[in-house]
Amino acid sequence: MLQMLQDFEQTAARFTPIILVVPGVVAVIIGLFVWLGGLGFRRVLAVVLGAVAGWICGYFIAGRNIIAAAASAVVTAVIAVILQRAFITVLAASLAAILTFFVFVGICPEVMKATENVNVIADKLTEKDEVIEIGLAAVVLKAYTIDFSNMVREAALNMRTSGWVAMAGSGVLLLIIGALFRRLVSALCYAVIGTMLIFTGMISLVLYKGSMPISIIRDKFLYYAAVFGFMVVFGTFVQLLLGPSLDKKVKKGKKPKKGKKGKTDEPPQRSLNKWRT
Repeated sequence: MLQMLQDFEQTAARFTPIILVVPGVVAVIIGLFVWLGGLGFRRVLAVVLGAVAGWICGYFIAGRNIIAAAASAVVTAVIAVILQRAFITVLAASLAAILTFFVFVGICPEVMKATENVNVIADKLTEKDEVIEIGLAAVVLKAYTIDFSNMVREAALNMRTSGWVAMAGSGVLLLIIGALFRRLVSALCYAVIGTMLIFTGMISLVLYKGSMPISIIRDKFLYYAAVFGFMVVFGTFVQLLLGPSLDKKVKKGKKPKKGKKGKTDEPPQRSLNKWRT
């Protein structure tokens, strides 16, 4: 996987600037909103995240069929809106399992060896000194997507049993915590997604400047992992502090309070007919 990321880093550095700058800026801006205000945009995020998750699952499960991926995105987005409370908990559990998977990809020798044998075909599509325009960039990105999916498949086939147990355990743990502390898990999930978007956007912008951010992160992995963790904790805290309550009910007018002997506390209305003297 590391070799594939480094190949992509070298190839992406030759993309025309608009391919790196525009998505990078957009990712950073959206990431900031999700990182610090995810709870406030939870309804919109449920639709977007549901559609993205459905597209990814449909695309790879259906053999990279775009029509199937689009149908899956629509169905998942609708489900996310209807079952909004449960969806974010399931999404948090899925993120925990996915992150655990990639941790084992990086620490298991047999998995690392299997993923290194995946043929990287994307880097062979261009010349080393060629500037990659938008049309060719789309072909290169699609090739890297295929390479990445092949890498994930090889990693899954060579994963230890302990890895699958750890993935299942982390997912179940998040489901249990989400059922008990839904607001906390929701804020944590949005903070992780927002931080990932910010990191991705900054990597894209740094690539535009001609640096090698992926290699830098590899060399100082513990430092950037600590930064990532701090951002997640800070984003979660800010959302819990300033975000709206998920269980807040809309008040539809106050009912009159009952006083003693079943009488209301409302002031008595004046009678239209007064006693005449």
